[in-house]
Formats: sequence, structure tokens, C-alpha cells
Amino acid sequence: MATAQHKYLRPEDIRQLASYEFAAKALAEGYLSGRHRSRARGASTEFHEYRQFVAGDDRALIDWRAFARSDRLYLRTFEQETNLECHIFLDSSASMGFDPKAPSTKLDYASFFAAALSYLVIHRGDRVSLQIFDQRIREFFPPGGTTRHLHGILGALEKNRPGEATSAAEALKRSFPLLRRRGTLVVISDFFDDPAAIFSALSPYLHRGFKVHLVHVLTPAEIKLPPRGLATFVDMESGERLVAHTDNLEAAYRRAMADHISGLRTLAHRRGVSYLLAPTDTSYFAIFDHLMR
Repeated sequence: MATAQHKYLRPEDIRQLASYEFAAKALAEGYLSGRHRSRARGASTEFHEYRQFVAGDDRALIDWRAFARSDRLYLRTFEQETNLECHIFLDSSASMGFDPKAPSTKLDYASFFAAALSYLVIHRGDRVSLQIFDQRIREFFPPGGTTRHLHGILGALEKNRPGEATSAAEALKRSFPLLRRRGTLVVISDFFDDPAAIFSALSPYLHRGFKVHLVHVLTPAEIKLPPRGLATFVDMESGERLVAHTDNLEAAYRRAMADHISGLRTLAHRRGVSYLLAPTDTSYFAIFDHLMR
């Protein structure tokens, strides 16, 4: 699988991912335990329970041995494993192009993780979808589980570039009707959006039974403003410029960023959502380490 050379899924990455075979399963732990089951007959099924026959039931499911013992009609019900669906939402707004140590960016870091997660999900025989968004949905790959599907996702990640302004909340609202089956939702973003609006947009997913993971990608320079003296700050999404001395901004900036991260983490805890801060100076494999724990 994925034998061709890809920017965000290299042979050395695939070799290292062998150690994280169960990370994709861990994403769904506590919700589906890696697989969800449906009542069905057929191959690869396990007996679930007996229930009494009622008019309209399929007579082929009647257990005649139970009838001989009890003189009552009972059905044997079964559970059958069905595929997990993992839905990846990748923020590709202009701010994701930021990294003072260019050419590596937050979008590169997020794309490596999205590629690795897609590989792991499909490698397990499950299905993955990808949505690339900024303030709108720019590209959508419906759930799929084939090698061809994986190569399509990897190709889209390679061609992807930072786009317009961030609106994670708006993109989540527009995406909800596209997902026909509940599953695991992984949102990878710098989350420069109102936390209350983000969780309001997540409410339909949570109500429908999605397991939600937020991966908050930030550079070290965004987490803690480095000392640079007099500097020009440029908003990557609006183009607005501000000239200021970092000594005058550092304390207020640190409080504002800490409050923003704390707000996301607190809302996530209240809503039963997994939240993980992922600094770009750490390996994206650390995200899998977190999931495994």
C-alpha cells in the first residue's frame, strides 16, 4: 500500500507507522472500540441474543431447536463488524502557512499527520474521508478504503496550499450534511476562531454520536512570543500590520494565548471532546503516542 513516493508519506514514515498499528483504533476507543457492530446475518458474525418472534420478522431467522424445547418462536440475532469511518478536517487557511522557520509550516505539519492517519485507517481495513477547508470547503474526499483512495488523498495534500481566512466553525456547519454515517471526526487546525462558535458548530456531530478529536497545531513562536525588539507584525489573513516592541506585548500576548488554549481545552472537556495541543517543534508521531496512551 502507498508504495509510490509521496511528500507527506515517505517510505521511512510507513516503516515507523508500523509501531502505531492500533493508533487508529485508539481514536474510537470509548465509542466504538475500533469497530462498531450492526445486527445482521452473514459472514463474520457473532451470536448476540435470542428474542421472541413477532409478525413481520424473517422466518429464516427462527431457531427451530429453541421452538422444539419451548414451543415458542425465537429468533437468533447476530452482530457483524462494520467498518469504522474516520473523517479528517484539515484547516488550510492563510494562517496555517505561518512558520518563522520556513519552508516548514503548520500546514506541512498537519498534512504529515493527516497523511499518516489516512494510511493507518485504510491499512486497518477501515474508511477515511478528507475535507480541506479555510472559510469554506475547498475539497472533499468522501469515505473510502482503497489504495487508490489513499493515493488521491495524498495527492490532494501535496497540491494543497494555504488559502483564505479561517472559519473552522463555518466549515464544520457546511460539512455536517456531507457525512452520512457517524464516525470519528479529527479536526486539525490552529483554531484561530471563536471557541464558542467552534463548539456550537460541533454540537450536531456530538448529538449524532460522533467521537471528536481536536488537534491544535501551533508553532512555538505562537505559543510563546519570542523577544525580537521592535518588529512589524502582519496578519496573514487580513494583511493588517502592527509595529510594536515585543517587550511591550509579551505579557499580554502570553495571557491571551493561554486563555484561548484554556478556553478550547475547557469546552472540550465539558463536551466530551478530545483536545491535544500539537506544537510544530515536536514530531507528529507524538500525536499518535498521545492517542495510544
